[in-house]
Parts: sequence; C-alpha cells; structure tokens
Amino acid sequence: MKRLVAVVSLFATFATPVAAWPSHLVEPLQRDARRLVPRTLAQLLKERETQILEEARRFPPELVQALATDLSRGALSDSTAQALDARAAEAEATIKAGRLSEGLIQMGALLRIAADLSDPALVSGPSGFPAGVTGEYYAFVERSLPKIPVVLDDRTALKLPRQQLALYWQKLAERSRQQAPVLRAELWKGGRLISQRTIDYRNPLFGVASLSYSRAVTAIAATWLALWREVKGDVTRQPATVVVAPRAGAGE
Repeated sequence: MKRLVAVVSLFATFATPVAAWPSHLVEPLQRDARRLVPRTLAQLLKERETQILEEARRFPPELVQALATDLSRGALSDSTAQALDARAAEAEATIKAGRLSEGLIQMGALLRIAADLSDPALVSGPSGFPAGVTGEYYAFVERSLPKIPVVLDDRTALKLPRQQLALYWQKLAERSRQQAPVLRAELWKGGRLISQRTIDYRNPLFGVASLSYSRAVTAIAATWLALWREVKGDVTRQPATVVVAPRAGAGE
C-alpha cells in the first residue's frame, strides 16, 4: 500500500522569529498532501508548485508576526484566526472572479498555516524551549522520516465546511500544545541538551513526530479541500482512504 509521507513544516526561508523546518522538506509536504485531494486539484497544484512556495514566502509580515506571537504563547487567538481566515477568503474570491491560476497559487500557499499550527516545536507556551531543543527535534524528524508510518489524522477534516476553517486551525494549535512538553522532557535533561542521535523510534519523541507529521498533511489537505468545494471545484476522483485495524488474535 502506498504510504503517505507528510511533514510538519515551517520553511527555513520564511522571515519569522521562530525556528524553522529544513526547506528541502517542503516538497514531500506538498506532494503527500496532494495525495489526499481529488486528482484534478492535485494536478493543478502540482503544476504551480514553485509559484505556491514563492507565494507562501510572501505572507504578509503582520500575519507572520501575529502567528508567531500566538504560537509562542501556546494558542491561536480569535483575532489571528480571523486574519488567517481572511487570507483564505482572498484565495476563494480570486478563483470566483475567474483568475483560476492566481487563486490556486494563493490557496496552495495556505499550507503555511496548517503546517505551522500542526508543529509542537512552534507551540512552545509562555516559557518557550531551552536553546537548541527545536533544532534537535527537527533534525530527529528529518532522520526518522523514512520510518514514520503516516496515517490520515482526521477523516472528518477532509469534509470540513469552508466556514469552519478558523475553528479547525485553532484546534490544531491546541493539539500541538499538548505534545510540546515531550520535546522538553526528551531533549533537555539535567540542564543540558540531548543529542537527537541518541534517540530512536522507541522514544516518546518518535510518537510525537509521527502524530504531528500526520496531523500536518491532513490539515493541509483539509484546508485546500474546504476552499475547493466552496468554489465548486471538481471533487470527482477523490482518493479513497483505507481503514487499517489490528486483526483479532494478531500478536498472540
């Protein structure tokens, strides 16, 4: 079965005061989020991949700062959620106005929002993380990427109405905040930084990386789909999801 590969991503090229994922992980992030959307939309986004990344880098500075400030506090405020939703509304309006290519680029760039909010390394809370913790975490996820079994984080999110995006984004931040303490517990012990090279898949950190990884790709696809349905885009040929459950007696 073809495995999805998702990545919790904040691009290194973004001008933001918070730490950032390695930029070369952006391509798998986009590619694997596209696997969850209808083929028509996936192809349209793939054709504009370079422009989408450029658009994401041009996020308004005031939104970048508002998002970074909220994440450092551990929650997405109503005002920031509304501002981000307005950004999504711009993409929607552009497509409805008949400027399809421009609107698709704007819509694709919204992956920035979903990725950031799904990242426990960014939702640090008021106390923040000790120096070096986020860098070690990102290095650990990059090294663990081939071992992460990515799953669909929330099937219902793929049917999310456009009007519920802002609330959905806030919930992403809440879930990421719940995982954030694991980063501190596993990468900072006895007043010193722990090298990620001493940690493997048996560590709780791997569980956090795997869960947040899946959350990110699901959130990106959910964001795209909510807008695509709103503009009456082609939703045929939607990839089917497969439910995988332990078999009775397995492991006995």
